[in-house]
Amino acid sequence: MGSADSKLNFRKAVIQLTTKTQPVEATDDAFWDQFWADTATSVQDVFALVPAAEIRAVREESPSNLATLCYKAVEKLVQGAESGCHSEKERQIVLNCSRLLTRVLPYIFEDPDWRGFFWSTVPGAGRGGGEDDDENARPLAESLLLAIADLLFCPDFTVQSHRRSTVDSAEDIHSLDSCEYIWEAGVGFAHSPQPSYIHDMNRMELLKLLVTCFSEAMYLPPAPDSGNTNPWVQFFCSAENRHALPLFTSLLNTVCAYDPVGYGIPYNHLIFSDYREPLVEEAAQVLIVTLDHDSATSTSPTVDGTTTGTAMDDADPPGPENLFVNYLSRIHREEDFQFILKGIARLLSNPLVQTYLPNSTKKIQFHQELLVLFWKLCDFNKKFLFFVLKSSDVLDILVPILYFLNDARADQSRVGLMHIGVFILLLLSGERNFGVRLNKPYSVRVPMDIPVFTGTHADLLIVVFHKIITSGHQRLQPLFDCLLTIVVNVSPYLKSLSMVAANKLLHLLEAFSTTWFLFSAAQNHHLVFFLLEVFNNIIQYQFDGNSNLVYAIIRKRSVFHQLANLPTDLPAIHKALQRRRRAPEPLSRTGSQEGASMEGSRPAAPAEPGTLKTSLVATPGLAPAGGGGGCGYQQQVWGEGIDKLTEKSQVSEDGTLRSLESAPQQNSAEGSPAAEEPSQVWREQRRLSNASASGQWNPTSEWVLSWKSKLPLQTIMRLLQVLVPQVEKICIDKGLTDESEILRFLQHGTLVGLLPVPHPILIRKYQANSGTAMWFRTYMWGVIYLRNVDPPVWYDTDVKLFEIQRV
Repeated sequence: MGSADSKLNFRKAVIQLTTKTQPVEATDDAFWDQFWADTATSVQDVFALVPAAEIRAVREESPSNLATLCYKAVEKLVQGAESGCHSEKERQIVLNCSRLLTRVLPYIFEDPDWRGFFWSTVPGAGRGGGEDDDENARPLAESLLLAIADLLFCPDFTVQSHRRSTVDSAEDIHSLDSCEYIWEAGVGFAHSPQPSYIHDMNRMELLKLLVTCFSEAMYLPPAPDSGNTNPWVQFFCSAENRHALPLFTSLLNTVCAYDPVGYGIPYNHLIFSDYREPLVEEAAQVLIVTLDHDSATSTSPTVDGTTTGTAMDDADPPGPENLFVNYLSRIHREEDFQFILKGIARLLSNPLVQTYLPNSTKKIQFHQELLVLFWKLCDFNKKFLFFVLKSSDVLDILVPILYFLNDARADQSRVGLMHIGVFILLLLSGERNFGVRLNKPYSVRVPMDIPVFTGTHADLLIVVFHKIITSGHQRLQPLFDCLLTIVVNVSPYLKSLSMVAANKLLHLLEAFSTTWFLFSAAQNHHLVFFLLEVFNNIIQYQFDGNSNLVYAIIRKRSVFHQLANLPTDLPAIHKALQRRRRAPEPLSRTGSQEGASMEGSRPAAPAEPGTLKTSLVATPGLAPAGGGGGCGYQQQVWGEGIDKLTEKSQVSEDGTLRSLESAPQQNSAEGSPAAEEPSQVWREQRRLSNASASGQWNPTSEWVLSWKSKLPLQTIMRLLQVLVPQVEKICIDKGLTDESEILRFLQHGTLVGLLPVPHPILIRKYQANSGTAMWFRTYMWGVIYLRNVDPPVWYDTDVKLFEIQRV
């Protein structure tokens, strides 16, 4: 039968279904088989021939027929899984049913009355059809999920058959050990099967159905407690699924082994349409959804460094019930970590690959899924995190993230990408090794529209952060705290900042310490505290080697004197705020010499008009700046500042970290600098300035005094007191206007014994909480919603987890 005929017959069946007012019996195979038995419809056809309005009409007007359609389609998948799909006809039926369910499921999820449907057992739907068969009947959802899992390891359909002859020796699907059929070499599997276009496409279709099953989460509004586990994911990742381990391994290996550039032949991807990429994307999406697990509430296995003979570490306690999270947390072999890290770094760097031939290499589009996956790996497997930081390989993750942050900074539809990039860097910056690695010289020239500089990866990070703060979308303001926390965390380890980076840091201090900026919002002064902490860390712990920064501080010394003499009387506060109304932009580029941008770079562009974006819940501690519901966040201001996202630890003499959270009392008694920790101060200020919650912000003299007195200026003032007269003397003596001579003097200078006692280093480590788990859930589903456009699985359905907005 021709394709046109088959489409016509399929369309006729759909019309019959929507016009029948009487229930059609489940036993009427002649009617139901029209939907899958003799048609060869692509998934795009199914979406075109089954319009949304008709699915909704059947749902409202003849619900029993919609129920029977779903039940019969699942039954066909179960039969296919039972028989092993040996004939071409059976495979076609399985694919048709899979496409039909992908089309219909979102309309079942959007209606609360239907939500329990898949979790009920269908009367008389036992395997044998006999009367007494009901007690072994599973809920429809479980039957569907188990059938999909079986079908993903079905010889000659989704995996290569291991049998030589085809004569009646087809592998028995029940005795088959799917661990021998893992899709790709990598973690826990050494054999790389022969690639097959057909198998990849069939896997992809089944994975698309799987993500659709899991997408019920999109139809529930965001709940801050995040305790609601997704029942589909929970069942699929439980011991009930006998393929959990091989499937987890197949998905992970398929993603990490993928090389979009292929054999390095330019334009290769245009000649051979790359059939692997759709599978890799789908695999990445299934992985991140199955790993959606709130680590704050679960006890993740502790790691004790023992090595067993398997890819997964058996020596650990059982860990979470979600087997995918469990397996991920127990990977422990160095070669497995190397394979995963190299794969993710290769894929994240792919969009940065610059060639002289336009469009000659394939650019992947699923970097956001990869960032979520990398996040999950670091969050659930601390051994992996330490492995990443053990060598300078971490820089292969850092550079692409900085590239994405810089590229997306002006585009409001990519605010979520900005957040996840910053969260990953915040997580990494909590480890000392990250700061140490940043000292590696930066020589790779990735085209970014940032000033050209010669220096280290630390310079790159500071220059990009400066660019985000001074020329990013205004909706990024909640991230400023986070960006500066990252710089504070790494600052004690930075051996030598370039002049460009030093000037950028001072430009930020200059911008953030203007009186109208400090007085115009309750939290703005935190940014000044962070920057002062950066300068103090570098002066106290890395003075030698940082003559560029010391020189920049001396040149801009007036900024520090202004801070020390900040006016606190009401008339001065009001005058500063009046000035603000006339000067709208807090951070113009003035006062920062931009210099030429890198060759081959394009400026960051705003979103194209009409771009779809999904809203995000507010991140705990990153309350959106400036209220306004149109701000693309749902306005749940959990504002506890960066305090909520991080936990403070103090670095002891021997380099170990001691948490400061547990014993605040004794801290304040010691009178150590930690007692002056800004966070306690800020909580107090929040009390003093509660007006900000009601919308109208009124700074008072008491409020300004409460934090002005805590500004950590002693170290810098002492440095200026000692060095400024010496530098001025050199200039007068030698009639110098040349800075190289001054820099030479500063390089050899020392402040040993002249500075106050070094303060303890404070590291603010990322701290998971239920709010961040919820943020990741909305972000992840928003990405999946927007990336699935062909076919548009969820488009125009009534999702509740986020709002879809047009830029």
